[in-house]
Amino acid sequence: MSRTAELYACLYATEFPAQALLRLRPELRARPCVVMEGEPPLQQVCSLNRKARALGAVRGMTQVEVDTFSAIAVLRRSLGEEAAARAALLGCAGSFSPRVEDRSEDGAFLAAADIAGTQALFGPPETLAQTLLTRVRTLGISAGIAVSGNLYASVALARGIPAQTIKIIPTGREGATLAPLPLTVLDLTEDQAATFSLWGIGTLGMLGALPEKELIARMGQAGKQLRQRARGELPHLFQPVEPAFTLTERMELDSPVEVLDALLFVVNLMLDQLIHRATERVLALASVSVTLTLEGGATHTRSVRPALPSNGRQLWLKLLHLDLEAHPPQAAILAVALDAEPGITGKVQLGLFTPQLPEPSRLDVTLARIRAIVGDGNVGRAVLVDTHRPDAFRMEPFSVAPAEPQETLPVPIRPAMRRLRPAEATVVVLQHERPKAFFFREQQYAVERAYGPWLRGGAWWSATLWGCAQWDLIARARDGAMLCCCVANDLVRKQWQMVGFYD
Repeated sequence: MSRTAELYACLYATEFPAQALLRLRPELRARPCVVMEGEPPLQQVCSLNRKARALGAVRGMTQVEVDTFSAIAVLRRSLGEEAAARAALLGCAGSFSPRVEDRSEDGAFLAAADIAGTQALFGPPETLAQTLLTRVRTLGISAGIAVSGNLYASVALARGIPAQTIKIIPTGREGATLAPLPLTVLDLTEDQAATFSLWGIGTLGMLGALPEKELIARMGQAGKQLRQRARGELPHLFQPVEPAFTLTERMELDSPVEVLDALLFVVNLMLDQLIHRATERVLALASVSVTLTLEGGATHTRSVRPALPSNGRQLWLKLLHLDLEAHPPQAAILAVALDAEPGITGKVQLGLFTPQLPEPSRLDVTLARIRAIVGDGNVGRAVLVDTHRPDAFRMEPFSVAPAEPQETLPVPIRPAMRRLRPAEATVVVLQHERPKAFFFREQQYAVERAYGPWLRGGAWWSATLWGCAQWDLIARARDGAMLCCCVANDLVRKQWQMVGFYD
């Protein structure tokens, strides 16, 4: 059996702490920014963007040294935002290959995807790398991609090329391609770096040209492996990870937020990222949960689920706005997290003579507005409860069920009863335990015919005990007006009520 040729695409994003913060802060991308870590007053710069580096900022600067630059924006490192950005990048790479290895290091994101055999799906390596780079740029991350048949060669080349660059190493040309790169692209220890500096070795080509036996005699097997990496010859046992596809975004606010409009500006950017990631996998957002971290350590969580999954950003923003307006947080907001549940967009094909259905988004917004006025438990669809108690029902969230053709049957003509909600109190005069007359709405009626009583009751085992005796009456007023009605006697509270009228 022939073995499939190996082929790896390495995705490398440098200054990852800064990029993870700036991807959700587009207003700061045009400014020089540095990221600080540590506790005051021992804070140091751990990452910075290109504009800050051009001004002279470097890693390891203290807060006092950074304050000398008036134009630099200072951000605090957020491990939560880095984890969310890393999960988004791994999910993006996983959409091109089921075999992805996470080789990230402190301050940089590095992942290698095994793309051998994917030409039939995504085209040649150049096309796949360009598509992957476009999707990564959509996530707000600037990265470079290197493709090679040797994993260590692709890793070294990805570290040595600028961002937004794609490099393909032809088979058999690994050593020549890696030769101009500096030794910093290898994982050297301090002792190894000092040794090569004393020898005058500064590039991978110079390291690869060293004699193997003499190098092993001086540095052991580690020297042999470094020489093989420099020549693009070291084999690798691929260790893929299985990142779960999650739609999650995290953002720690630079200052506490108390105004809802300012919060929605941040939520808008986070929704945009979630929708892009769902669209790439031909999915939609079925529900979105927002978790707000408040001052004092408390959290405020709200969830929104429309009738149908959707990728409409304005729809989700409006639904979250209405929900948070009806249930505002009780303190200033320090951090925001969005967790979305993916769903499948439904397509409805209408018949030739079927009227067009209303847009689901309009229904969701209308229901949200009504819910903000009358409360969450009073909006939805009424579902009958399995009991004989009058008007016993519960409210369930509204959902759109798939339409099924039903056979149209003739509906028998029956007298309709218009129920009174709530039932109105009345006074009934009994004769031989049957209604003889009653007073209703300041008018007296004489009963001509009485049908009943129909006894009902239940819940005798709990505090919600109920029971009633119902009568259907045909009565006439003094002016001759006839009234067909239904009255009920509450056997627990000993109270008569007018339930409804018959047409």
